[in-house]
Amino acid sequence: MASYAIGLAKRRGLAEVSADELLLASLRAVARFGVVRMGAVTLDLEELGLDWLENPPGGGGAKVAYSQAVVDLVDQAARIARADGGGPVRVPHLLAAFAGLDSGLMGHLKSQHGFTSATWRAAVAGLDSRDADRVAEEALQERVGGTNSNDYLTPEQAADELGVHVQTVRAYVRSGKLAALRLAGERAIRIRRSDLETVLEPLVPQV
Repeated sequence: MASYAIGLAKRRGLAEVSADELLLASLRAVARFGVVRMGAVTLDLEELGLDWLENPPGGGGAKVAYSQAVVDLVDQAARIARADGGGPVRVPHLLAAFAGLDSGLMGHLKSQHGFTSATWRAAVAGLDSRDADRVAEEALQERVGGTNSNDYLTPEQAADELGVHVQTVRAYVRSGKLAALRLAGERAIRIRRSDLETVLEPLVPQV
């Protein structure tokens, strides 16, 4: 989802991913055949100017950052996720975070369909989507501009890279042998791929 929002921003020639691109990417994630059913309202992605069958360009070219508005929305989604029982930020949490926004595409949807903050949140709560449980991508939670999400690994991914048990990786982190980052407001950690080399040392042949 994050890569789709970045692709939209690149196609539009933007230096930052705005709230509009994030909203379109979120709606596409919960759409089926380009249609999102939000309570009594049906949103057609084509009417919103989105070719839902096309994949926007991904990597390459100039890096795209996240705007402050997007950072604020992700922070709000994290708070909503905690209020929803904890766990990772999911697409519905992110959509619910848009409820307080009155500008841009969200403002247009509120005006066109008569959404209030409460009716939007209620519509999101009733979403019936194959992707309602999809975790918002790491790039959004990292909140860094244009960073490849593959550069940041979960402990499980880091363990796979090193060929060791995940508990070994966690022990490296606890002991300080391996640097790690914590997601803002969350317990989950991420490890830079480039830092994996710090737990490797040359093998000295025994003679």
